[in-house]
Formats: sequence, structure tokens, C-alpha cells
Amino acid sequence: MPPLTAEQIDAITKSVHDNFAAQLSYTQQLIRFGGQRGEEGAVQDFVFDAFATRGYAPVKFDMDESALGKHEGAGKFSPTHSRAPVVVGVHKPKAQCEGGKSLILNGHIDIVPLGPVDMWADDPYSGKIEGDKLYGRGAADMRSGHASNIFALDALRNIGLQPASEVIIQSVPEEESTGNGTMMTHLKGYKADAVLIPEPVQEQLVRANVGVLWFQIEVRGRPVHVRTMGTGVNAVDACWGVVGALRELEAEWNQRHAKTKYFEEENHPLNLNIAIVNAGDWASSVPAWCKIDCRVAITPGTTAKSAADEIETKVATYAASHPYLSNNPPKVIWNGFFAEGYALEPGTEAENILRKAHKQATGSELTTQTSTAYLDARVHSLYDKIPALVYGPIGEDVHGFDEWVSIESVKKVTVAMALFIAEWCGVEKI
Repeated sequence: MPPLTAEQIDAITKSVHDNFAAQLSYTQQLIRFGGQRGEEGAVQDFVFDAFATRGYAPVKFDMDESALGKHEGAGKFSPTHSRAPVVVGVHKPKAQCEGGKSLILNGHIDIVPLGPVDMWADDPYSGKIEGDKLYGRGAADMRSGHASNIFALDALRNIGLQPASEVIIQSVPEEESTGNGTMMTHLKGYKADAVLIPEPVQEQLVRANVGVLWFQIEVRGRPVHVRTMGTGVNAVDACWGVVGALRELEAEWNQRHAKTKYFEEENHPLNLNIAIVNAGDWASSVPAWCKIDCRVAITPGTTAKSAADEIETKVATYAASHPYLSNNPPKVIWNGFFAEGYALEPGTEAENILRKAHKQATGSELTTQTSTAYLDARVHSLYDKIPALVYGPIGEDVHGFDEWVSIESVKKVTVAMALFIAEWCGVEKI
């Protein structure tokens, strides 16, 4: 495709700016829906209507547990798995532009839990604006980027243009727990020449990304009255011995993979998180059970299956050395992410066009980062085998209290996205 003219760049930039108040209001609406895991139906209805109003002929489809269960990269189902639908809209050009390329714009609609609400400065779903910051759960991760997907297209529409190649717009749940929303779009056959996902990555491009596994460890003890606790087995104490063994494996993995490409400068990228602890039934009884929920990361090139095998072996080896667990082995339950990592090798045409668009929008060169958090881009990279561009606004306190996104950064990123779409796809008059 020929590069955009100076006049086109100016017109697209102005169009984003002129419509940004509407974009900001729409983003606040997304935040105010809330919608914890399994509760995303209402906000997905809202997104469906937004796609339909713009003529993207949206469809909804459900999670297909059977189909997902057959794919090596799908997350594991659990009772808390969301049943909210995936929403996909498609822009079709009047005529495919010679040299233009198709594109997926992907955004996850799901958000993470709030934690104690009294530790937030305001209502977590307030959508409050204070200076340059837009606050609320999901403000950064990633309802602002989710909005940018359609408002970047609106910027072209508002000046009488549209992409001259197919653009697929995806709104997915389950990014925060299994990746199965985006995996469903893959299984449904949606594919393009590249994907752009505006996650809050500080106006950088993600060069490489860890894989993630979720699992539970369940330990059974022997309950007795606390007056004779020495004759029982405390399941919490026994479980913490298993955690110690897993910490050894965590240290081993970080040492083993210290020189993995794009991770050389990362300090301890493979984090084991003991996230949820449930145990016991009575303060005066030695606990008979303990269950912990864990998350661990793996480097690109490590399969989820091989990592899971190592975890199960480590737990079994520790249990075999324990006087009680040797006869009452812990259970390892896979209940979420079962995902490999990926790397975006430099030099693709998609990256080069995004670099140009970023500089046009911000005046700065595009830098890269290695992400130690899960990203749905791995589905597109590993299984669609297309360039997966994760690039989005500045934000902080994601998964924490008082999450926020920079409003000015969202505006710049939306300009960059609109410019990227125009040059990557080509444009035609509506």
C-alpha cells in the first residue's frame, strides 16, 4: 500500500480528536457496566448494539466446551467459567484494495475482581475523571482499548472513508482466566493478515509474552480436636510444604530460562502466585482439608503440557517424602489457563506500519517490552500464525485498587490505530 499523504494523516488525526468526547463517554459507559466473571452478558449486549449500529453485522456465539476441550491451547473449564457470549462484527469493503490487508481488532470485555471495595478511593465502577486519569475497574485493562477499536474505525467513517479490506472486530470474555473467548474465534475460523490488541502496555509494542497455567492443589489431613493436635495432620501445614516444593520449582525455572530470547533482561519473569487459600471448618479442629489456587508463568517455547507434567511430578515427589502425604497424595487440578507464550519477531510489515503510525501520532519512536502477564495475542501468533501486535495506552494499578488509564494516551493510541488501519488495510470512500 502507498503511504498515507500528509493531508490524510492530518484529517484522520483531527477526526479522532473531534470525536474524542464521544469516545470517552462510551468508555465510561463500558466501565459502569461492571460485569464480573460470568456476568458479562449485559455489556456484551451493549457492544453488540454498538457494532450493529455501525453496520458490522455482529453475531454472538457461546463457548463450546467440547470443541475447546479438544484444542491443546484452550483453557480448562471449571464451575466459574463464564458462559457469556463472544461478539464478533465484520466490516466488508466495497472492493478489496490491491495491496490492502485484512485485520482483526481484538479486545477483551472481562475484568478481574475488585478486592475489598473500602480500599478503593471511589466506586470501582465510577468511570470518574480526575485530571488526565479515567478511573475504574477495567479502565485500563482493557475497556479503553476495547472502545478504541471501534472509535479508530469511526475516525475514518467520519471523514467519509472506510477500510478497503476486511476488518474483524472481536469482543471476548475469559481473557483474564482461560483465553477461551479468543480461542473460540479461532475455532470459528475468523482469520486475517494481522491482529491488533490495544492492551494497556504503556504505548509500547509487546515483543514477547509468557504463557500461563492455572491450577489448584488440594490436600487432605486428619482432623482431631486441638487438645490432641499432635495425633492429627494439619492440612494447611501439609499444603504449605507442597508450596515450598513449588517455590523450588519456580526458582529452578527462572534459572533454567534466564537466557530465553527477549527475556534476558527480565528479573524473575516466571512468577508463581499463591492466590486463593481455602481450608478447614472449625477453629478448634485440626483442619482436614486445604485447597489453594495458583498461577505460574512459562517462557515461549515451553509447552503447557510439559510444564504441567513438571508441576505434577514435583508435587508427587514431595508427597512421597512426607510421612502422611505419601499415603494420601495431594490432588493437582487444572482449572484455567493452559497457555503457551509467544514471541513477535521483528521486521514484519505490520510492525513497520505500526511503528510509522505511532511516530505520526506521538512524535516518538515505538519501543518494545517483554510482557510477564498473559495476553490473548498468543492465540493469533501460535495458531493463526499471523503478526500479533499488542499496543495500547498508558495505565496503572491494573488488577489493583484505583485502576486508571491516561486519557491523553488513549487519544494518541487511537490516532495511531486509525492511521495504522488506514495504511495496512487501505481506504476507500464510503
